[in-house]
Amino acid sequence: MPSQRPPTIAPSASEHWQRIAPAASPWLHVEVARRMAERLQWIRLQPSAWAHWGAVRGGSQIHAQLVKHYPKADCFLVEAGEKYTQEAIKLIAKTKWQLTRLLGGRPTTQLRTPPDASVNMVWANMQLHNALDPQELLAQWHQALAVDGFLMFSCLGPDTLRELRGMYELLGWPVPSHQFTDMHDWGDMLVQAGFAEPVMDMERIVLTYETPQKLLQDLRELGRNLHPERFPALRGKVWKAKLEAALTEYLADPQEGGRLKLTFEVIYGHAMKPKPRIKLSEQSAVSLQDMRAMLQGSRGRS
Repeated sequence: MPSQRPPTIAPSASEHWQRIAPAASPWLHVEVARRMAERLQWIRLQPSAWAHWGAVRGGSQIHAQLVKHYPKADCFLVEAGEKYTQEAIKLIAKTKWQLTRLLGGRPTTQLRTPPDASVNMVWANMQLHNALDPQELLAQWHQALAVDGFLMFSCLGPDTLRELRGMYELLGWPVPSHQFTDMHDWGDMLVQAGFAEPVMDMERIVLTYETPQKLLQDLRELGRNLHPERFPALRGKVWKAKLEAALTEYLADPQEGGRLKLTFEVIYGHAMKPKPRIKLSEQSAVSLQDMRAMLQGSRGRS
């Protein structure tokens, strides 16, 4: 399937955010990674190798826990950009020091994209909702996985920031963020990318804040408004004061003692990479990787 850019993400805004995003994991990313890691107890497959995609922004504090969960597996850390690479190097060194004491040594960790069909798990926390080309990212994950390997991912869903969206709409302001994809659409895209047996679920995490300043600080750490129809120019101190006043007025929840309420919808996804099924015609091109997988499957059935 040809790649299609998300209709509500401006390429220039996406590229700018990639350059300026802090080389650290926001609190929410760490919490979602922790909740996603709890789901590994239901998966029987023990990977011999796995890939942590975007570890620095995606909950780096959970990396040591994942390595401990799969102590015999090689690991690949995949990062984009020099500042993330440098932080990933620190992460590798810290994890190695901690786990060598616990486990008496462990397999290798490499800072690079894994070779095709070389890992049994791809772990990608809070990546897809900011991806300029999510179909291409899904294709990369599928390519890295070996047959019968699995993908674990999370991202934000369409109910995220619903209180903020309602406030902006009432005030006649442009949208406060780009739109987020529904979990059923992610399931469809997984199948189109070649995955099988996608399992999707979601939960809503409601955060409350004492002040609008703290709320805005959290949002700045999480990301930026990538919508093409966002406010077209920079705004100054007068605008900031107006925004903070509006947040205090519209987001205060009496049931929370007047604290400001903000909802985040978190989508979790799990899918397998099945054996390839090639539709043959009079002339068909089959990759060497797919041919090997089909032949191995045939020998197993024999």
